[in-house]
Amino acid sequence: MPKMIKGRAKKAGLSPGTLVHIGEKRETAATISAIAYDASQFNEKIDLSVPESLSFRNTGGTIWVNIEGIHQLDLIEALGNGFGLHPLVLEDIANTDQRPKMEDHGDYLYLVLKMLTLTSDRPVGHQEIVTEQVSFILGSHFVLSFQEGIKGDVFASVRERLRNAKGRIRSLGADYLLYSLLDAIVDHYFVVLENLGEKIEVLEEELVSHSREKTLQTIHH
Repeated sequence: MPKMIKGRAKKAGLSPGTLVHIGEKRETAATISAIAYDASQFNEKIDLSVPESLSFRNTGGTIWVNIEGIHQLDLIEALGNGFGLHPLVLEDIANTDQRPKMEDHGDYLYLVLKMLTLTSDRPVGHQEIVTEQVSFILGSHFVLSFQEGIKGDVFASVRERLRNAKGRIRSLGADYLLYSLLDAIVDHYFVVLENLGEKIEVLEEELVSHSREKTLQTIHH
């Protein structure tokens, strides 16, 4: 039985809004980091508790809270309650089988999409594509991002711009921050596509010049 069907079966008989993690089981603990900034100040913290991350709302300016590890449901629920998120939104965040979508909940927007990265522990040409679901909450002055907990993301360039006040990002609001994060995800699609295109070119040459049984296995993969 496909693993996602197995995961959905865990929700059978439960009331709507009940938090159930649907996705790959992970052993590592979830982590929270937060950034608060405006045109004149910048504050960044890592490995925060839920109360510490909620206190960032009082620092002024724009707030970005990033959570890595949606399998830790008690943390997701506590943070969601602190920011006033609807239980059905939290349920969607914990379900990694979502299709890309955006929902307007009045006080905030909920967005979800897939982030694609390449494994960094393999040589160029042998890297694998890693798919991870990312959920965003856009409020009036804050952005929450929920990642599955796979090590690494594509937001390094956004963090660098925030730390060094590059461009307009520090002088604009949470909506521009969300735009920048989405732009980083989409830009990285092209990195993955370019890598995949190079693999296809090598495979085409192999098919014409010296195809073998392993070539068929590679095509299937």
